[in-house]
Amino acid sequence: MNVSTTEWETRVNLAACYRLMPLFGMSDLVYNHITARIPGTDDEILINPYGYMYEEITASSLIKINVNGDVLDNPHTDGTGVNQAGYVIHSAIHSARHDVGCVIHTHSRAGMAVSAMECGLLPITQTAMRFKDITYHDYESVAIDMDEQKRLVADLGKQDAMILRSHGLLVASASVEEAFNAMYWLEMACRAQVDAMAGGTKLVIPPQAVVDKTHHLYQPSVRRPFGIMEWPAMLRYLDRRDASYRN
Repeated sequence: MNVSTTEWETRVNLAACYRLMPLFGMSDLVYNHITARIPGTDDEILINPYGYMYEEITASSLIKINVNGDVLDNPHTDGTGVNQAGYVIHSAIHSARHDVGCVIHTHSRAGMAVSAMECGLLPITQTAMRFKDITYHDYESVAIDMDEQKRLVADLGKQDAMILRSHGLLVASASVEEAFNAMYWLEMACRAQVDAMAGGTKLVIPPQAVVDKTHHLYQPSVRRPFGIMEWPAMLRYLDRRDASYRN
């Protein structure tokens, strides 16, 4: 495949992210999307071919589009293209947030459960406190309406995570590595909340000062950008199982 070294590296990391999601229970058949901005560009992003399961994604199978929806490179000659709903959500964020290098959207069981709770994500675990300032977007039906883009962007604001009410989860991070880490821990926070609430006992909510301190310690500029250090281990985890994502 005739692409730059930086684009190929992004393709490999994005394909790895796709492969990791089902291994940790965060995929939804052929649905959902993970997009990555090609370094050095403002408007070029990579997205999965619609109809492929995450475990099938490889670096060379990803489709390159711009934020206007134009297909710049599609290796598939069988009519395989891009899901409109994925384009609407992801292109809106990539267009508005040039600090975002990767967007992940999921329909996980726990994520959908918390998205349907009026209380939203509660700061009942250290993991959930990382997302103290998570935002919310009200459900407007299947995301194929271009007019919804402005509301998605407004609701996300400058945050790196959002719960789509009655829908699922979304993270927007500087890199693929950081995005996977954020989504993994957001998913774990949702699973823990569902489990705790299912127990039927009163929940413990730490003092606000503790919640604020914990949230602060998870900020990228405080200790480290979470996901970068962990990524080589995630690639080794994949390589021990199936390294074909690199193709």
